[in-house]
Amino acid sequence: MGIISWIILGLIAGFIGSKIVDRRGQGFWLDIALGIVGALVGGFLFALFGASGVSGLNIYSMIVAIAGSVVVLVLYNALMGGRRA
Repeated sequence: MGIISWIILGLIAGFIGSKIVDRRGQGFWLDIALGIVGALVGGFLFALFGASGVSGLNIYSMIVAIAGSVVVLVLYNALMGGRRA
């Protein structure tokens, strides 16, 4: 997957994940970054349980990335929750 595909996947996964977790979002760039990290985390978690991870720009990879994005966002909100205004 190319960098443009990772950015698109990260943006969509970060946006959807942020709407699932806290309904506000973290901002455009942070949603992309957390979505990309979420895709990596989701791929790792799915591989840990015997499923395939992110394989390209498709629906299955989007589900994996969203699941990872939710995990990353929950951790992010738990760590940064007290520091937000």
